[in-house]
Amino acid sequence: MTIHKRAARACFVLAGLFALHGCAVLNDMTAALTNLQRLRFKLGEVRGFRLAGIEIGGKTRLGQFNAGDALALLNTFRTKKLPAEFILEVLAVNPNDGTGGTPRTASTLTSLECRLLIDDHPTVTGNIDHPIEIPGTGQETILPIRISIDLLEFFGDKRYEDLIDLALAIGGSNRTTTRLALDAQPGVTTPLGPITYPGRLTIVSKEFR
Repeated sequence: MTIHKRAARACFVLAGLFALHGCAVLNDMTAALTNLQRLRFKLGEVRGFRLAGIEIGGKTRLGQFNAGDALALLNTFRTKKLPAEFILEVLAVNPNDGTGGTPRTASTLTSLECRLLIDDHPTVTGNIDHPIEIPGTGQETILPIRISIDLLEFFGDKRYEDLIDLALAIGGSNRTTTRLALDAQPGVTTPLGPITYPGRLTIVSKEFR
C-alpha cells in the first residue's frame, strides 16, 4: 500500500470516528433536552418574608405590628419605597425514574431564569443561586429563589394599607402562593454545555407543569 493510500485510509478512519463521536454527542444532547422537557415544576412555600427589614411571618393584619415597627413601615412608605425580601420555593420533579420505557436519569438544573408575577402583574426577575441536581426518583426537589422587590415600584397605585395586606397575604402567618406565579425558562447541563428549555413555562401553585 502506498503512502498516499495509507494516508487516505487513515483520514477515512478518523472521519468515521469523528462522525461516531458526533452522533454520540448529538444523542446525548437529544436525551438531555428530552429529560429537560419532562421536568415538572410547581410553586412551594414562601419563607423569611421581610418588609422594610421587618419579619412579618407571624402576622395577619397591620394592627399586629408593634408601635415601633408600624412607625418604621409608615416612614419607609413615605420615602416612596417599600422593599420586601423573601425566599420563594419552587418544587421540581424529575419523572425519569426508570419506568415507562425511559432510563433512570438525573438532571442538573443550571438555571431557572424567571420573572415573578404578583396577581398576574410582572415584577422582578430571579434565578437559582447555583446548579442543583434533580434525581430521577419522582420525588420533589426544592429550588430556592431569592426575591428582592420594592412593592411600591410595581404597585404604586395601591394605598399603604393595601400594600401591607398584600405583603401579609404572601408572607404572613396565613401566607399563600396562589397570588404568585413565575414566568420561567429552565436550563440544564449537557455534554456540550448548558441548554435552555425551548419555550417559557408559567409555574403556579395549584399543579405541576
